[in-house]
Amino acid sequence: MTLQWTAVASFLYAEIGVLVILCLPFISAQRWQSIFKWSIWNRLSQFWNKGFLTMIIILIVLFLDALREVRKYSNSDQSKDSKLHPNMFDHMHMKLFRAQRNLYISGFSLFLWLVMRRVVTLINQLATAMGTSAALQTQAESANKAAKKYMEDNEMLKQALTDSKAEGGKTQDPEENKPLKSLTEELKSSKDALKKSNSDLDAMKKQVEGLTKEYDRLLQEHQELQNQLDSGDKKDN
Repeated sequence: MTLQWTAVASFLYAEIGVLVILCLPFISAQRWQSIFKWSIWNRLSQFWNKGFLTMIIILIVLFLDALREVRKYSNSDQSKDSKLHPNMFDHMHMKLFRAQRNLYISGFSLFLWLVMRRVVTLINQLATAMGTSAALQTQAESANKAAKKYMEDNEMLKQALTDSKAEGGKTQDPEENKPLKSLTEELKSSKDALKKSNSDLDAMKKQVEGLTKEYDRLLQEHQELQNQLDSGDKKDN
């Protein structure tokens, strides 16, 4: 294996290792997001897009070169030369095998490079959605407690008003109804805020479920690709 294909193979194994680490179940998305926010990544972020596109171009060029080699040795006719040179047939098949191996290495490297960026993006989105969902849930719980408190106060005021009417039979002063009205308005606003928080929470839950499904799908695809790569290495051996 030449130096360039040795580098591509090492890059492929590094990608597989990084994806395996990113897919570890005991490391949460919030933990990965905190790691991604380290200062070293902020310094490298300005070069990230250029490096990402450069690596894609390099891998595409190597993939096309390997594809050209495969087509070259697949379409060659060695029937006459094989009679004159008995070792020529084995030599051409060895070159075809190397070209196919390089094609698989460059192709999987290119694919996993795109998958790795997508996985990092989904982890960040999942962590953000989980944080927002937790904040909305806390807000909804506080609004629910406030609504229950206002409802209890409202019931107590209604009971006191009923008792006062039953005992004295006096006309109620409008000034005495102001606390009741204010509590009723606050209760209504709290109910509206609670409904809004619940609707926002449901929307965030749906978004988190979608991101989780996409994350699981990419994890399954990565496992299948790794199994295919392992089976290919066993066949080569």
